[in-house]
Amino acid sequence: MLSGIALKGFSQQARPDTQKYNFSIQDCINYAYVHQDSIVNAALDVKSAEYKVKETTGIGLPQIKGTASFQDYLKIPTTLLPGQFFGAPAGTFIPVQFGVKYQSSLGINADQILFDGSYLVGLKASRTYKELSIKSHVRSQIEVNVSVTKAYYQVLVSNEQLRLINANLAQLKQQMDETVQQNKQGVVEKIDVDRITVQYNNLVTDRENTIRSLALNYQVLKFQMGMPIENPLSLRDKLDDIKLDDIAGLSGDTSFYHSRIEYSLAETGIALKQLDLKRQKSQYLPTLKLNASYTSSYQNNNFGNLYKMSFPSSYVGLTLDVPIFNGFQRLNQVKQSQIAVLKSQNDLENAKNGLKLQASQANVNYINGLQSLNNQKRNMNLAEEVLRVSKIKYQQGVGSSIEVTQAQTSLEDADNKYIQGLYDALISKVDLDKAYGRIK
Repeated sequence: MLSGIALKGFSQQARPDTQKYNFSIQDCINYAYVHQDSIVNAALDVKSAEYKVKETTGIGLPQIKGTASFQDYLKIPTTLLPGQFFGAPAGTFIPVQFGVKYQSSLGINADQILFDGSYLVGLKASRTYKELSIKSHVRSQIEVNVSVTKAYYQVLVSNEQLRLINANLAQLKQQMDETVQQNKQGVVEKIDVDRITVQYNNLVTDRENTIRSLALNYQVLKFQMGMPIENPLSLRDKLDDIKLDDIAGLSGDTSFYHSRIEYSLAETGIALKQLDLKRQKSQYLPTLKLNASYTSSYQNNNFGNLYKMSFPSSYVGLTLDVPIFNGFQRLNQVKQSQIAVLKSQNDLENAKNGLKLQASQANVNYINGLQSLNNQKRNMNLAEEVLRVSKIKYQQGVGSSIEVTQAQTSLEDADNKYIQGLYDALISKVDLDKAYGRIK
């Protein structure tokens, strides 16, 4: 299944995509699960780990190989035999050539492990390694989920910022037009027109900057999804669809770290270290193998008749290797592996404390973010009311244009702080969900 996702991701990325997308947050996340490079590569790592398991399993299967050889003796080897074998005086030697000019052999050899402690441990370790790669794939999905969600929220917040600017711009344009008419009628001074015109021009610039930032935020979102940034994308979810959940009960969960993929990865890392320790200890055990061989030899002084007569041989046997002494190398290797296990256990404990601290920080940031958001929302409403009253006072001649301008500036400042508070609250919610292992 994972390899299918990876291959599908490669095939879809290879073709230009002109389809128009209208995505919810979950749609964006699902798209990223198929197309984001880090997830595609993590899925390929899982597939590679599956092949590693098969490779290790293959070590325990019969190992069969064929052999073939051919020799042309340009000079047949000469052997010296004692001369007395042929009636010559003692101490003399007679050169004699044994063998034929052409020799060849064809054979097949087979080995089968009957017992090898290292192989048994290695087989289990390869399966644990596959488990580690699967968890790494999950971690990649969680990281991409977080990145896509934050980028999605950034676009929504930018849209909200643009909406507030447009609303301010519309009412400011109306106010500017009214001030211009009042100036023509001699009711207000030219400086009042200039003052509100400056404010209007600044807001127009802010709007243009926000539009450009919004376009960039869309590109960031598509990048996080693994989507070509030139593809058209619109968002279906709205800010009102996002519920800033109550966090009641989270602080009482003291075992939440078991839900964190980082903790699970650390546990798997310990398992691998423990298996390596078992492998080192298994070096003390003997190994037993079954051997079999069949060879057919051919010899002749005439190459054309070389393969007309064969001289077969075969055997079946057992090979037992018993480790006796290797200069305490195995002992020191075991000690090193034991230390590695202890270090990984210490790392796990440290990781647990780190995850708890991360959750506490996320909890505090979330509470602070919600309170700041609610406060900024109240300030924005108050700023709107102050501006409304300032306009009425100005129109009735009991207020000044400076008071209206200051109220308008205060509203824009309150809007900006509200937008920042909204973004911070949304991001802190994502971080909180991740810290408590609620993103899968």
